[in-house]
Amino acid sequence: MTDLTLALDAMSGDFGPCITVPAALQALASMPSLHLLIVGQPKTMAPYLATANYSLKRRLCVVPADLIISNDIKPSRAIRVSKGTSMRIALDLVSNGHAQAVVSAGNTGALMGLAKIIIKPLEGIERPALMTLLPNQKKGQTVVLDLGANVNSSSTMLVQFAVMGSVIAEEFVGIKTPRVALLNIGEEEYKGLNNIREAAIMLKNAPDINYVGYLEGNDVLTGKTDVLVCDGFIGNVTLKTIEGVVRMFFSLLKSPEDKRNLSLWSRLLQIFTEVTIIKRLESFNPDQYNGACLIGLSGTVVKSHGSANQQAFKVAIEQAVQRHISQRIALRLKAIYSRVIDKSTCI
Repeated sequence: MTDLTLALDAMSGDFGPCITVPAALQALASMPSLHLLIVGQPKTMAPYLATANYSLKRRLCVVPADLIISNDIKPSRAIRVSKGTSMRIALDLVSNGHAQAVVSAGNTGALMGLAKIIIKPLEGIERPALMTLLPNQKKGQTVVLDLGANVNSSSTMLVQFAVMGSVIAEEFVGIKTPRVALLNIGEEEYKGLNNIREAAIMLKNAPDINYVGYLEGNDVLTGKTDVLVCDGFIGNVTLKTIEGVVRMFFSLLKSPEDKRNLSLWSRLLQIFTEVTIIKRLESFNPDQYNGACLIGLSGTVVKSHGSANQQAFKVAIEQAVQRHISQRIALRLKAIYSRVIDKSTCI
């Protein structure tokens, strides 16, 4: 792998440097070609960098930023007061070419708004979308978008998401002709909101898109589709519901129980069953796929969960490395999308 430089918004998230900086060092240790520009308050980050190996410190640089965008500030205000913040400086580093991607666990709305202004969307893309790769029952991965960048999405935006998701499925999952579905309340053509039904008509007539119809929520993890498209409101609720259910299962399996009345064999069988189930569910552990990529921009932006722990934030950094969208992919997005629109406008 060629060297890649990431800008890290170290002050972001619910915990800030106590999570982001150790995760950054862990990522550097596991990826020799990675270089990091860690943006934040030097004095706050210093204790977490003090014990770092010298070989790791050679591949990181602290970029001072005195201010922080809080999680509860409205995105419109966050954009107005963003000068000097760790998020803004990290995005500027990508915009001016000092870094190839940025990772932040900060305010989603602010990150989306600033990224659109600073890094700018690709030509032909109206709004970027948050995308992740969810594991499915067929031991594969499903590209899901939008996960919260756009609460309301027009039919045209949904088509754009479908195009971007198809390219991601081809380039990163290795699926030659990815199946694309729209998340809806039923599989019948007449069901759903107007924007979903209109997007379905456009996708049916779109070349280069293997549209397979509607998908209901109970099939999100079954592997029936390779790309699942929805607006940001539905996508965010769906993702967090899945994560909440998985975490609940882990909690129930790991919670202490009174085993005193069980025989030795019963206790061993229970332990074996718990270990087996946990192992099977491990791929669905939210910490293993933390990091949604804001695609549709001229640079790569990865949004981590604000509540991410050290391991989860390290995964977000790894996602930024793995999902770095090259100019070649940007050109493909532009070419495919232009053909989709040319065809759909002739309906």
